[in-house]
Amino acid sequence: MSGHSKWSTIKRKKGANDAARSKLWGKLLRFVEVAAREGGGSIDGNPTLATAVQKAKAASVPNDNIDRAIKRGTGELQGESYEETSYEGYGPGGVAVLVRCLTNNRNRASQDVRSAFHGSGGKLAEPGSVAWMFEPKGVVIVPKDGTTEDEVFLVAADAGAEDLRVSEETIEVVTPAESLKAVRDALTAAGIAIESDELTQVPKTTVALEDADARKVLNLIDTLEELDDVQDVYANFDIPDDVLATLAS
Repeated sequence: MSGHSKWSTIKRKKGANDAARSKLWGKLLRFVEVAAREGGGSIDGNPTLATAVQKAKAASVPNDNIDRAIKRGTGELQGESYEETSYEGYGPGGVAVLVRCLTNNRNRASQDVRSAFHGSGGKLAEPGSVAWMFEPKGVVIVPKDGTTEDEVFLVAADAGAEDLRVSEETIEVVTPAESLKAVRDALTAAGIAIESDELTQVPKTTVALEDADARKVLNLIDTLEELDDVQDVYANFDIPDDVLATLAS
């Protein structure tokens, strides 16, 4: 069974057109800028900035763009003033959805998120009604090719990982948020390839979905992620791999 991280991996593998890539880069650079503004421009001294920069580089954002975003965050260059805001709601099938935004217009963000929920058969909920269902974790995705579950487990567990979730093509390593870098570095040092890694919100429980509701929920997730102000979307759906593959095609 698979959830949001698996759907994200499938979409990355499908690739993106230039417009979608440009939008993704803009969101990643916004994350870099805000991280630098809140915690300083030192990657070594600002773990959030280190994560933001790593994600930007993984998406092939040019180093010059990243450097300028850091300087906008620290005030060396003029930049926008963004604020973080979150929205909570339910999608089809009772799936819990947590939306994180970085925006310079809170009213616009609120209206766009509300429209996305209503247009996809979901509904917004009161603050606090959904957030408790998630907890911050690090997630490292390792492709199965070239390694074994036992090898990944031994290296990751020694570095602080707490769980492994295996699917047909990947091994998902779950870590405490503060151990993500240590686990990622340990896997890399052991010669184990990493497909992606990120700080995320992992659901404490999941909602199993099939066909019709699965399609509606994934449509909601994709619609939310397309919004300019939306930085991250987390959901607790659980969809079989074969259904995800069919919907992705």
